[in-house]
Amino acid sequence: MLTEVTDGIHKLVIKFPKGMGEVNCYLIEGKNGYTVIDTGTDSIESKEGWKKVLSSGILIEKVVLTHTHQDHIGLAKWFQQEVGVPVIVSNLGYEEMRKNRNSHGRDRLNSLIIRHGGQSLPNKINEDPPIYDFEPNGFFENHQHIQLGEELFEAIWTPGHAPDHFCFYNENKKIMIIGDHVLNKINPVIGLWSGEEENPLKDYFLSLTELEKYPADITLPGHGDLIYDLHSRINELTAKHEYRLQQVLQSVTSESKTANQICHEVYGTVNIILNLSSFMATLTRLLYLESIGNVERQELDGVVKFKARE
Repeated sequence: MLTEVTDGIHKLVIKFPKGMGEVNCYLIEGKNGYTVIDTGTDSIESKEGWKKVLSSGILIEKVVLTHTHQDHIGLAKWFQQEVGVPVIVSNLGYEEMRKNRNSHGRDRLNSLIIRHGGQSLPNKINEDPPIYDFEPNGFFENHQHIQLGEELFEAIWTPGHAPDHFCFYNENKKIMIIGDHVLNKINPVIGLWSGEEENPLKDYFLSLTELEKYPADITLPGHGDLIYDLHSRINELTAKHEYRLQQVLQSVTSESKTANQICHEVYGTVNIILNLSSFMATLTRLLYLESIGNVERQELDGVVKFKARE
């Protein structure tokens, strides 16, 4: 059930039926109980996984969140209100929670998809459970040192995968808790889930550069296997993004296209309802290319197309 990954830190894989299908939660030993990093989704399956752990007599001191995507924050409210455990989130994460408490974000997401050539999502796809409707017990900020178990970890703001994403680094033991910012065999999706046009891929590249300053002997990701050479993995991710950027740029060299059209070319026939991530990855690459002057947009009747600059 619990797997010790390094001294005093255990990994728990919580499974659920949708999305990634599972998430790595980490339990860090302390004299007052375990600090839990991330929770899993608000689902029966996730709760059952945690109930098995709690029934063994393990004491949880607090829950700390890397970011507020559903598979990481989903059971935070349950931990707080049903289990009686305080929940700690970043100030930026709290801002994202407040945004997600109403339907405006869902409306913006639909508008964004339609504006870039896609179709509106069905309501059942576009509905969030009330997982954000609670008040955290505490907050942390960028570069603040927070207690996780018996050790102090530096909270490092790493936007890109999520605007409120944080990693936690322990300098003494060279341990990086990295959430979804870097995964071992998967490329984290860089998306615009709030429906607001920003430049998260630029933020992601800058965050990867920031993490290169931290020597890590072991890196604990939110999904998949552990990472033992963080810098090499960062180089691999950067190279893959550069390849995809060139692929997207080549697609619009001779004619203008929507993000949805390019998504189909790059990833094959994609059902945007079932695989919104591919659409998002394509769109954020286009916005990055636009920001560095490689493509320009053309808007007609409310639909945006992109074309390479000559």
